[in-house]
This record gives sequence, C-alpha cells and structure tokens, in this order.
Amino acid sequence: MSALIIILVILLLIVLYIISVYNNLVKMRNQRENAFADIDVQLKQRHDLIPQLVETVRGYMKHESETLIKVVQARSEAMAAVGINDKIAAETKLSSALNGLKVTLEAYPDLKASQNFLQLQEEISDVENKLAAARRFFNMATRELNNAVEVFPSNIVAGMTGFRREPMFDLGNERPAFEEAPKISF
Repeated sequence: MSALIIILVILLLIVLYIISVYNNLVKMRNQRENAFADIDVQLKQRHDLIPQLVETVRGYMKHESETLIKVVQARSEAMAAVGINDKIAAETKLSSALNGLKVTLEAYPDLKASQNFLQLQEEISDVENKLAAARRFFNMATRELNNAVEVFPSNIVAGMTGFRREPMFDLGNERPAFEEAPKISF
C-alpha cells in the first residue's frame, strides 16, 4: 500500500513538473509574440513614412527611379507579409532597399538641404532607433524561448507539445552595411 502511495506521489510530481514547464514555455512564446507586436507598431510607422519620403525624393531624382521602385516594392511586400517569419524576411529586404536609397541620396546635395527631406529623415531615424530597441527586446524573448526549447529536461516537454526553435529578427546579409558608421560630409 505504501509503495502505491509513493508511486502516485512520484507520478503526481512528474505531472506537476510537466505542467509547470509547459506553462513556462507558453509564457515565453506569448512574451515573444508581444515583443513582435511592439515591432509591428514601429513597422507601421515606418511604412507610413516611406511614401512621404519617396514622394519628396522623386522630385529630385528623375533618373534614379529603379531605386525608388525597389523601396516601394519592398514596402508593399513588407505590408503584405503575414506571420512573424515572413515579416522578418520582408523587413530585412525593406531595410536593404532603404539602405540603397541612402547611398543613392548622397549624390543630391539640394535634396539633403530640403527642409521637408530633413524632417522626414529625422522622423525615419527616430522610428529606426525605436525599431532597433524593439528588435533587441524581441530577440531577447526569442533567445529565452529557444533556450527553454533546447535545454534538458524542458526540451522533452517542448518536443511533446509542439514548441520549436524560433528565428531571431536579425539583419541577415545586410549586417555589414548597417554596422558601418554613417559618412558625414559638408
């Protein structure tokens, strides 16, 4: 009789442990999704500013339409992306297109002196800074979830309940361009 009680207590402890690990994984997944919701807010602001930037630049850049087309197409793809992983890929492409636009703009001193352009550039810079902070928080939440999914013994519970490793929101192949210090010239 006492052996049966000991077995039941052990089974109860195992079940409670599994429930605890599962609940912790759910909290981490929800924190990651919440962190991406913060990124979504910044992305929406970024998407709203891009048409204004394109229209301001279009008047100055008559023969650079290919660069503007890439930015507009990347913005459309980013706005149409569904799901965290698709949005990450689309936003990386948009960041690349915007980076190409920044390089092209260096050849237009009149544009860089335009008050409208300077204001838009300041707003976009502010959004990009907020976006970088939101990405850091998202990546921290993703790292915590990934650690819980991969370490023993929680990886057993994660595998049984469908949790898997999630991708970070990084800059991919564009990282060297974004890590380069901006060039300032007068």
